[in-house]
Amino acid sequence: MENEKKARASKVAKLLEEHYPNDTRTALNYNTPFELLIATILAAQCTDEKVNQITPVLFSRFNDVYALAQANQEEVEKIIKPTGFFRNKARAIIACSKEICERFHGEVPSKMEDLVTLPGVGRKTANVIRTNCFGLPGIVVDTHVLRLSQRLDLSSKTVADDVEQDLMALLPEKDWSPFSHRLQWHGRRVCNAKKPLCNSCFLLSLCPFGQKS
Repeated sequence: MENEKKARASKVAKLLEEHYPNDTRTALNYNTPFELLIATILAAQCTDEKVNQITPVLFSRFNDVYALAQANQEEVEKIIKPTGFFRNKARAIIACSKEICERFHGEVPSKMEDLVTLPGVGRKTANVIRTNCFGLPGIVVDTHVLRLSQRLDLSSKTVADDVEQDLMALLPEKDWSPFSHRLQWHGRRVCNAKKPLCNSCFLLSLCPFGQKS
């Protein structure tokens, strides 16, 4: 069974590479690791498109980690309100900024064990930073990767961290980052949550979910 899943994962990775050769990065806009970190926290339960509309406003008002660390929470809340859960997010990004200033001299760390100690940062967010900013291997399990991993029968898990471990076991390390980013793009464009375009999907022959639909 495990060998079968590895073979399927390899075929899926190859097809994704053929169809999305250049889509190996996040859809969030950023200029620095700090900007991507904040954008990723804001993207929780919000679309990347909406976050990309908000972050230019946020970073024009608070242009670096030190400014955001000293920000007034109510002012931040007003700016990021369209992203949802804005009070918790404002609290998290200010606290995160303070810790980066105090513990890491104003620089976003690259180590997983450091990143996950920051407020508002779990393994998914940490992997976004590591793969996009530092070129390190990692699998970003967002809602798209979680959904597609289940539909393609690459993982039966429902918790993102568990799915991450399953995918890491199925693919060589060099494929981790491009595979997860391409899977995200495929989830946005074809295999969406409510109305997946199974009949026109190039992964249909490898997808148990699509074959049952």
